[in-house]
Amino acid sequence: MLSHDRVWAAIDALAERYSLSASGLARRAGLDSTAFNKSKRLSSDGRPRWPSTESLAKIIEATGASLDEFTSLIEGRAGSVQVASVARRRSVPLLGFAQAGAGGFFDDAGFPAGQGWDLVELPAQSTESSYALQVQGDSMLPLYRNGDVLIVEPGAITRKGDRVVVKTTAGEVMAKVLERQTVKSIALVSLNPDHPNRDIPMRDVEWVARIVWASQ
Repeated sequence: MLSHDRVWAAIDALAERYSLSASGLARRAGLDSTAFNKSKRLSSDGRPRWPSTESLAKIIEATGASLDEFTSLIEGRAGSVQVASVARRRSVPLLGFAQAGAGGFFDDAGFPAGQGWDLVELPAQSTESSYALQVQGDSMLPLYRNGDVLIVEPGAITRKGDRVVVKTTAGEVMAKVLERQTVKSIALVSLNPDHPNRDIPMRDVEWVARIVWASQ
């Protein structure tokens, strides 16, 4: 049965599963950091206050969790989901953004080339082609901080609003929000308001990879 207590307990459990506090989960999803505070779960007259469907959709997207995973937490089937989560843990290549921008580290499809990479094991919804990029600097604040790890999926279908990593033929690597992509150009919205949005001709784009998970 869907209940107020179970929905909020599922949000807490999802945050814990991805090593986040309730406030950290809210920030990761682009919400106010107090959105999931326990004081916000009841109105001033003591009536239950439910999280919005938009908030739920944002935390599912932000963590890379599946809808089934979140539903399982609501229904108390956490044990079976945890087994599946452990089974998904795998090691993927870890590169810094500086390496990603240098020549010779990727093939034409945007996959790491060669051997000898550092490896990182993350409970991400990754595939055999996924790899990790470690954020360097503050250009992606407030969403991604220096040292955060992004799991990216080259060749994945991208849609408006997706968070993506783009590498240009000039060797520039950036994490942005996809606004529009056509055969002629790609329009990107900056995560950091101090950095400009970009509209790049596709002839100058080496590859685009969708961000499917991010550490905190």
